[in-house]
Amino acid sequence: MRKFWTVFSHTYLSRVKTKGYVISSAIFLLVICGIFYVPDIIDRFTGDSEEPVVAVIDETENQQTYEALHASAEEYQPELFNGSEEEAKDAVENEEYEGLLVLSQSEQSLPEAAFYSMQLTNSTSETIEAQLQQIKVAQAASQAGVDEATMQDIYAPVSFQRDALDDNAKTEEELAGSYGLVYILVFALYMSVIVYGMMIATDITNEKSSRVMEILISSSSPVGQMFAKILAIGMVGLTQVALITVAVYAMVQIRGEELGGGFFDFIGIADASPVTLTFALIFFILGYFLYATICAGLGSVVSRMEDVQQLVSPVIFLVMGAFFLSIYGLSSPDSPLIVVTSYIPFFTPMIMFLRIGMLGVPAWEIALSIAILVATITLIAWIAAKIYRGGVLMYGKGGSFNQLKEALKLSGNIKK
Repeated sequence: MRKFWTVFSHTYLSRVKTKGYVISSAIFLLVICGIFYVPDIIDRFTGDSEEPVVAVIDETENQQTYEALHASAEEYQPELFNGSEEEAKDAVENEEYEGLLVLSQSEQSLPEAAFYSMQLTNSTSETIEAQLQQIKVAQAASQAGVDEATMQDIYAPVSFQRDALDDNAKTEEELAGSYGLVYILVFALYMSVIVYGMMIATDITNEKSSRVMEILISSSSPVGQMFAKILAIGMVGLTQVALITVAVYAMVQIRGEELGGGFFDFIGIADASPVTLTFALIFFILGYFLYATICAGLGSVVSRMEDVQQLVSPVIFLVMGAFFLSIYGLSSPDSPLIVVTSYIPFFTPMIMFLRIGMLGVPAWEIALSIAILVATITLIAWIAAKIYRGGVLMYGKGGSFNQLKEALKLSGNIKK
């Protein structure tokens, strides 16, 4: 056991002291702080700026359309232009105005317009178009003899109430808290498997290529080394996650009262139930161990860094498939595809947690999926240990899955 903790501590400390780990952690913390101060940064650049001014040439019989437009304008300032259309266009080119709006009337005396700006992507034109559409509807209703009260009743939102008959169904508040948490965990698991799974494989391969492995296996068992590395790299990841969690908590305490909408409502972690948070941790850990054991076994059969990517790439594609399924499942968590794949061990950490976060999943389904996942991890760990025992003694050019069979033979699992 002492040798196990020696390998564990050596792997953990050597990783957390690397420049790459320190720099990446610092970047994550800076990004988190930046996210919480984004509203202030935007206000610093745009908060004190004046609203864009739009020149308006009114060719209608009266100024009814212009007056209605002026009354409803909030994001820009319409201003009547007394010169010709060409003079107004020149003023826009000289950046005196954001754009030029020419108002006219159709044969039915309804408003029409043309908007001129330096680029077609000008967002002010979309705002004006939406306002003119409302003005046109109001004028057409007035010409048809429909009073304003009737129009308000027509455009009033329909009364629509949603109630779930399933006793286990999530409430609106729980869904608001779960959606962001599910998205964060799915993405975090996806990134952690790719980053830390590759880290395990490359760490083992690097030791083999530098011949350090020969010293290690003479002082401790290969299986103990494998699990020590898996746990150590896992702790490296959890250390980084802990730093990020502390940073987020600190920023929420500092800035939480000042920020109350948009992205922060979407995240809604504070509204998530303790049960959802508990399952987030459970599936995160189980998902890591599932893929980490696979990467450790695969990394042990190659001795060159350039062969690692070739052998581990199928695992990465598997994680990507689970990730894209999860993204699809966010909009359709009760689809048959999502339900079926939630019981497939390689997809369970992401898909089953998604279902738990978005739906009311019966306890027996959760227990069954976890049992299948744990059994799969145990089986893969046993096979990976056999591969590791023989793989660490294999040197030379590799990267083929045939080497897995050779590693198993070398470890004594398959007799000649």
